[in-house]
Amino acid sequence: MASPIEAQFILCDAAQADPSGKVHMLGAGWSVTSSPTPPHALALLLRIPWDRANQKIHVRTVLEDADGHPVALGEPPQELRQNAEVEVGRPAGVSPGTPLPATLAISVPPLPLRPGRYQWRAEVGEQSFHASFQVT
Repeated sequence: MASPIEAQFILCDAAQADPSGKVHMLGAGWSVTSSPTPPHALALLLRIPWDRANQKIHVRTVLEDADGHPVALGEPPQELRQNAEVEVGRPAGVSPGTPLPATLAISVPPLPLRPGRYQWRAEVGEQSFHASFQVT
């Protein structure tokens, strides 16, 4: 079994991933918004275990409603999801066993969501992380 990945999943007004493993965020940590939602971003800060270096790890994000069902918007309705892969190498001089940083920043346009509870879910490899929010 693969070692578990650590993650922080943060909702913010804007985010940009940096090749050094940092994410630059504005308005980070919100959990209540109006509809339509303003443009926002998903910041995913990962710590990849040493033994999973140089392996492609699939990342899938999806917007879900309070019951865990994917949200579909538009005509024809489409689920709000995105797929990506992360792969980190072992930098020279880093001690064996050190978790390796990987980051993703995903921009999200305004969304016409009904009032209620939602969550962005990120499936990272075989693990799942989420960031919940309320639309008023």
